[in-house]
Amino acid sequence: MSRVVKASLLLMSLLTLAACGFHLRQNVALPPAMERVHVVTSNINLQRGLERSLVASGVTVEDHAGVDVAELNIPVAAFSTETLSVSGAARVTEYTVRYQVQFDVHDGKGQPLVAHQRIDLQRNFSYDATNTIGTAAQVDAIQSALNDDMVTSILLRLQAAGRHPGQTAAAAAAQEAQPASSSSTH
Repeated sequence: MSRVVKASLLLMSLLTLAACGFHLRQNVALPPAMERVHVVTSNINLQRGLERSLVASGVTVEDHAGVDVAELNIPVAAFSTETLSVSGAARVTEYTVRYQVQFDVHDGKGQPLVAHQRIDLQRNFSYDATNTIGTAAQVDAIQSALNDDMVTSILLRLQAAGRHPGQTAAAAAAQEAQPASSSSTH
């Protein structure tokens, strides 16, 4: 191919990408009080993913809580599996894997930065009774993908808190002032 044709194809490809709205993913802009963060969770895979993404966004991840160290607390990070459909032979043919995470963020002085929030994600998959090994691998792959999506979801919520700090801090303070029995999660 001639250089002109190659250059034309390259230019057309770049214009097509630009026209479709494709943009490279940028780092997350977090609230200023989250320059140093300590992540607290019992889910090691979620913790690793969050720490990796936070570091990529220019945040210093601390091993321990302390003064001027924000705390990202994740008390709930749980997977569950539910039956979606059953065949005529009374065998499960479809499952859904659900992933629920609840979190909140406090600054280094204990003041709320992000109110207690809940994120629910799910994926469906078909079950083949003749391939149980494949099914276990499929569930692992789905859980891994859900974990990656959860990291992105949490970071986007933290970014929103950075863009609207007054609103999120006020909402967090108001939610902490409510009794535990009447608090709601979203």
